[in-house]
Amino acid sequence: MDVLVAGSHGQVGQHLTERLADGEHRVYGMVRDEAQTDDIAALGAEPVVADLTESVAHAVDGCDAVVFAAGSGGEAVEAVDRDGAIRLVDAAADAGVERFVMLSSMFADQPAAAPEPLRDYLRAKGAADRYLRESDLTYTVVRPGELTTEPATGRIRTAADLSQTDGDVPREDVAHTLAATLTTEATYGETFEVLSGDEPVEAALTDPLRE
Repeated sequence: MDVLVAGSHGQVGQHLTERLADGEHRVYGMVRDEAQTDDIAALGAEPVVADLTESVAHAVDGCDAVVFAAGSGGEAVEAVDRDGAIRLVDAAADAGVERFVMLSSMFADQPAAAPEPLRDYLRAKGAADRYLRESDLTYTVVRPGELTTEPATGRIRTAADLSQTDGDVPREDVAHTLAATLTTEATYGETFEVLSGDEPVEAALTDPLRE
């Protein structure tokens, strides 16, 4: 599968890009900054320079799937986290890409339940998620809880709603989840939340909405 990773230079994106490139996929790592292309090539992917605030049609050309793992870092949340994601969804649809995986966030559907500094970001993510779900693409929306830099465990828990559950999840395990989700049909057309847990990633994804 030819996969475009948007946000491939981010903390989750680098783990994801390397994992996919180490597998059977041909990976295109999308970055905004030309200076980051050597880093992406070192991960085993082919760099693609594209800006989510501009046309991204060239980035999706020839791809079978897209994973949106980009983030604004709290700046320009509407331009990147909402409008940039929507722009990439439209580009994928126009190019005939069938598969689209969105890295979102817990509380994206209920930003008022999150701390005030996160609410604009979560509103932007929620809007992008809704747009993807209303498209004709074969989508999956993955919503992790608090991200950590702890070593991967390879074990997670998933459900439609984990917002009342304490926990966090290593970024590397989120990348593992995104990669596995790409070809796991049980996740097609689903939105689910992710925290660290006791079940191996691939096993957890066979029924991602279970409580």
